[in-house]
Amino acid sequence: MSDHQITHIKTKQSEVYIGNDVFRVLQEFLRIYSSSKLFILVDENTLEHCATELISGVGQLHDAEIIEINSGEENKVLDICYQIWLTLSELKADRNALLINLGGGVICDMGGFVASTYKRGIDFINIPTTLLSQIDASVGGKTGIDFEGLKNMIGVFNEPKGVFIYPPYLKSLDKRQMLSGYAEALKHALIRDRSYWNDLQGDYLSNAANWEQLISRSVNIKNEIVKADPFEKNKRKLLNFGHTIGHAIESYSLDKNELPLLHGEAIAIGMICESYISSRHLGMDETELEEIAQTINSIYKHYPISEGAYHELIALMQHDKKNQNDCINFTLLSAIGQGKIDQEVQTDLIIDALNFYQSLN
Repeated sequence: MSDHQITHIKTKQSEVYIGNDVFRVLQEFLRIYSSSKLFILVDENTLEHCATELISGVGQLHDAEIIEINSGEENKVLDICYQIWLTLSELKADRNALLINLGGGVICDMGGFVASTYKRGIDFINIPTTLLSQIDASVGGKTGIDFEGLKNMIGVFNEPKGVFIYPPYLKSLDKRQMLSGYAEALKHALIRDRSYWNDLQGDYLSNAANWEQLISRSVNIKNEIVKADPFEKNKRKLLNFGHTIGHAIESYSLDKNELPLLHGEAIAIGMICESYISSRHLGMDETELEEIAQTINSIYKHYPISEGAYHELIALMQHDKKNQNDCINFTLLSAIGQGKIDQEVQTDLIIDALNFYQSLN
C-alpha cells in the first residue's frame, strides 16, 4: 500500500496518522525506540479485540510487556494509576521506556497521565480504538483522571509522541459505543461546520467507508482549535459545547445508575439542553434548535431526569473547572456551525433547559 492511503495531520507537538495501513507507519516510528522497553496498556476489551492484530502487524511489539486494567470510567482513578506505576517500576521501566495506550478515552487519558508523571515523564503514544477516542481523546494533549466523582479533576497537558488511528478497530464496537463517539462528531460540526452537520444527519455512521473521512474531519476541527489555544485560555473552550451539562449528567449517572450513561450519551443530552440555552441566551434560531433537538433525540435513547435531581446536577456544574465568579460558564451556539465561548448563565435558565429535554420524551 502506498503513503497516500494514510491521512497525516500535524498537531502542535505531535502527529496523527489515520488509515488502514497505519501499522506500517507505526513500525517506522518505533525505530527510534529500538533500545527502549515497550509497554502496551490495555483493558480486557482491547486485549481481546485489538492487541493481537497490533502485535502481529508491528514486529517491534512482539516482546512488549502488556499491562491490563479493567475497562470503564469508574476505573479512571488514582488507585489504578498506582497499580500501573507499580507495574512499570517492577518491570524496570526506565526514563527511555515508551508506553503505548491501546484503548478508548479512559486508556488514553489515564495512560497519558501515568506516562507524564512516571519518573517525571516517559514518552507515550496513543492507539485509540473507539470512535470517541479516535476523534476526541487522540488530539489535544489532555491527560487525566477522575477524582472524588468529578471528571478529569487531576491531570496535565502533555501531547503523545504520536497518534495512530486504525479505523477497522471500530468493527469490534457495538452500536452503543459507536454512537457515544458520534456525539463528539456532532459537537465538532455544531461548533464549527454546518456542512459537516448536514452530512452527519444522514445514516452516515452505518457505512464503514465513511469512517476515515469522519475521523479526519473531526480531528482537523479539533486540531485547528487546539493549535490556536493549547491550554484552554480562550478558543479551545469551544470544545466544551454540550459538556457543562453533559459532564454533570455523566457524573450523576455514574453515581446513581447500575448501567451508567456513556460519555457521548451524556454529552448528547448536554447538547440538546445547551442548544435550548443558546436559543434563549444568544437568540439562536428556533428552527435550528428544533433541528438539533430532533436530530439528537432521534439517535439517542431518552434518559429520564427527575426534577428532584436538578439541584444535584447544578451543584456538579458549579464544580466545573471552567467556571469563574460563581456563575456557570457555557459554550453556546449563535447558529449551527458557530460556537461562542464564555457565556455566563443563571441557574433558572439551566432548569428550563433540563425541562425542555424532558419534554422531548
